[in-house]
Amino acid sequence: MIDAIHPLLNRKSQIKAKKYESEKRFVGFIESIISIIFILIFYFFLAKPLTEFLPNNSILKFITFILIFLIWFFPLEILFSFISSYKIEQKYNFLNQNFKSWLWDYFKGFFVQMILSPILLGLLFILFHFTPEYWWLYGAILMIFISTILATIFPIVILPIFNKYTPIEDEKLTSRLSKILKNENIKIKGFFKENMSKQTKKENAFLAGMGRTKRVVLADNIIDNMNVDELETIIAHEVGHYKRKHIQKNIIIGSFFQLLLFFIINIFLRKYFPKFLTSLNANLIILPIFILLFSFLNSFFLSPVTNLISRYFEDQADNYSLIHSQNTRSFITAMAGLANRNLSNAYPSWLIKIFYYSHPPVGERLNNAENFIADEY
Repeated sequence: MIDAIHPLLNRKSQIKAKKYESEKRFVGFIESIISIIFILIFYFFLAKPLTEFLPNNSILKFITFILIFLIWFFPLEILFSFISSYKIEQKYNFLNQNFKSWLWDYFKGFFVQMILSPILLGLLFILFHFTPEYWWLYGAILMIFISTILATIFPIVILPIFNKYTPIEDEKLTSRLSKILKNENIKIKGFFKENMSKQTKKENAFLAGMGRTKRVVLADNIIDNMNVDELETIIAHEVGHYKRKHIQKNIIIGSFFQLLLFFIINIFLRKYFPKFLTSLNANLIILPIFILLFSFLNSFFLSPVTNLISRYFEDQADNYSLIHSQNTRSFITAMAGLANRNLSNAYPSWLIKIFYYSHPPVGERLNNAENFIADEY
């Protein structure tokens, strides 16, 4: 039931957005429950026999074990991805790709996971072996470097796997956006258009990369649906993140929370699983419990805190856009338009907001902008 909403928000779209969100959350909840069952089955029935069956070569055993563990979850992941990102997206008329195209994108993501997961877990297991007493400390420090590297290579290595990025040729648009960047002395590699419409009708825009890989990316959908004034406020928001050094702060904050999680997990596993850190086989057997504990602590204890911090950063970026774009009305129409077209729930319940929203709900962002206008006069 929706009572008073912002006049630029479409009431029918908001009713539809609540249903859309509820269906996605429900599917995610069921997937989480079944994932726990899959993890426990693997731990109790498969982990130990696998370590005894696999070759004695430590590297080969580790890589094979991790790949089998990932493949074990493949049927579950592809089933729920199909329901959530294909059937539900198709039901709400977002999907622009056929099943074959969707499946190809899914497999590309799965293969990226199959490459990155053994590398990241391998680094963790190296710490288990060489620094068993303080792996949790060095693991958190290592996360700073890994996060920095991933943020740097993301726009030039990961993103092109899924979409095509071409320079934006609209000089009027790039000229307007360049002024915002120039005023803050932000140097970028260029302005790029993402062919997001090949997959979805949803819209997006962001500043990606660090250092020499930094670039402005606009989805073709958002270019088609917003005017230059609105796009300027969106990029001003992204500039606000860079100006406030939110990427660096998120890396540091994330590493601190990793430290906290690793420390708690270390205490728990040492107490209830005495063989933890005693051998490669023991660590591999306990890995499902490690992942289960990590996911549980992150979802139920850290997510509300990290979401709160993220919403605070987003508020700062919004305020930066409102001040520096000097076009509050365009910011409001941009936010409302995105909510209407992307089916963003502008007024979620407080519980959903706490656990799932890394951005302030659109209703709050619109009210903040309206109050900003009021303060101007």
